Amino acid sequence: MKKGPLSGELVREFIIAAHGDFEEVKKLITQEPALLHSVMNWGSDDWESGLGAAAHTGNRDIAEWLLEHGARMDIFAAAMLGELSVVKAIVAIQPNVIAAPGPHGIPLIRHAQIGGEHARPVYEYLESITLKEEVKL
Repeated sequence: MKKGPLSGELVREFIIAAHGDFEEVKKLITQEPALLHSVMNWGSDDWESGLGAAAHTGNRDIAEWLLEHGARMDIFAAAMLGELSVVKAIVAIQPNVIAAPGPHGIPLIRHAQIGGEHARPVYEYLESITLKEEVKL
């Protein structure tokens, strides 16, 4: 049986929790598993998922847990988690992604930076590409 759309307020609650309240994220996913794939439109083309919220705030535990439960990996989460091979593969087929804004307009390289030591190789890779692009200009 097909369910209707999720409540906007429930999605909002989940996305806000995914910025750093791990216990609330678990509780809400248990309550409504479809939240795993929900996104919030904050306006002005600012779309954010729970994974996106965890990624731009550097909440590795939340991001990994969401992925383990079926969230869809994206380049911003991959950058924060230090998944260099994933980032390189996406950049190889879609080079303009380097300049694509993430949730709240946060750049890809900032996601790698917030990932800390785990993401240092991704940060260095993205920085080297950015420097090469600036030299071309």
